[in-house]
Amino acid sequence: MKKNMGNADKLIRFIIAIAIGVLYYQDILKGYLGIVLMIFAIIFLITSFISFCPLYSLFGIKTCKTKH
Repeated sequence: MKKNMGNADKLIRFIIAIAIGVLYYQDILKGYLGIVLMIFAIIFLITSFISFCPLYSLFGIKTCKTKH
């Protein structure tokens, strides 16, 4: 797995995941919507830590800086 996520992308995903987690913990997000968003938050956290997004590779997107 080659890295395909830049620092800004990782930071944005991390902030979104933390925000979803806080909203879910405070019972603002409930039910199926809360569960689905928590799954997305977990995926965002995992992909931000490993710097790889499978969807990016599927569509050929890279947000990381390339080395020349």
